[in-house]
Amino acid sequence: MITGKLIGQIEIFKARYLGIALGAWLGFAVTAILLFVALLWVRRILSDRLGALAARTASTLDDLVVALIHATNSGFLLVAALYIGSFGLRLGTHTRSTIGAIAVIALLFQIGLWGNRVTDHVIGRMARREDATTDDNLLTALGAMGFLARVALWSAVALVMMSSLHINVTALVAGLGVGGVAVALALQNILGDLFASLSIILDKPFAVGHFIVVDNLAGTVEHVGIKSTRIRSLSGEEIVLSNGDLLKSRIHNYRKLYERRVLFSFGVTYNTPYEKLARIPAAVREIVQRLSKTRFDRAHFKEYGESSLNFEVVYYVLDPDYNVYMDVQQAINLGLFQRFAQEQIEFAYPTRTLYIADSNNSIATDRSAPDGHPRT
Repeated sequence: MITGKLIGQIEIFKARYLGIALGAWLGFAVTAILLFVALLWVRRILSDRLGALAARTASTLDDLVVALIHATNSGFLLVAALYIGSFGLRLGTHTRSTIGAIAVIALLFQIGLWGNRVTDHVIGRMARREDATTDDNLLTALGAMGFLARVALWSAVALVMMSSLHINVTALVAGLGVGGVAVALALQNILGDLFASLSIILDKPFAVGHFIVVDNLAGTVEHVGIKSTRIRSLSGEEIVLSNGDLLKSRIHNYRKLYERRVLFSFGVTYNTPYEKLARIPAAVREIVQRLSKTRFDRAHFKEYGESSLNFEVVYYVLDPDYNVYMDVQQAINLGLFQRFAQEQIEFAYPTRTLYIADSNNSIATDRSAPDGHPRT
């Protein structure tokens, strides 16, 4: 009787459902369940261990790995377990192909989820590096960058999914390409400004608060948007420049100025004695070196001008502030004026000397200023 029951149970396992024995179905179910539980356990162990490790390190790479583990979907793990377990079943070619396509779609969807986490990690890292927590403009641009990255990612995932389902995507890609070209031509200025704003964020030629000069425009950057940049000029008005035009121009960023090189010239009269003329470079050096935040470079008797003996001076202001530079230059000018007054050295101004011959071949000299009046 016992033998008969065993034979009956064995016969039940031999019963076929959808062309496969019940025993094979049970083996498939047990394998898939055990594998699914094992994958969930591995995901949890890795998340806990690597999460604890990431909390103790300053590196962001382990944080990314933990984020990818958290982004691993349980549905994907279930599909993976079922797909691996299905190798124990004797399936037809068409059925095997269908199961493989489902597994590929699940994998591509999971890759999209991983790509989202990578995008979030990269954008977050850029925001922390640029200290964008208080910069709404930068946060907006980074958000736009993340949106474009996700659109590109999921578009690629969708195309590969359709291709795995044996859908001819060639015509679709060609249509999207033609449509994309048409849209790009219609929106080329807007897209150009958008990518220019991303270039400003990544390359950082300037930032909000920097004083810049663009061609003949000068001012402080107040806003860097997706399409335009706003600059507050020295005279008070707001200047709006498109990002594309801005990057095509030559930009002078004075925030990056660590010291200012100053070159200026002055002239003395031709009747200055040689001894006084030779002492002028040393006097200029003394005046410049006496001031703080300056570094003297050189002072030379440069040339013989039309109505003056010209000197050229070069020095450095060790502070990028423009007001500091003007204060230093004013102090140098006042120092030169005082020193030349003490030395009785005259600053030159444009003069003209006329030689007049009378009938007796005597010559009269008239040294006049440019307005025709005799000099006193």
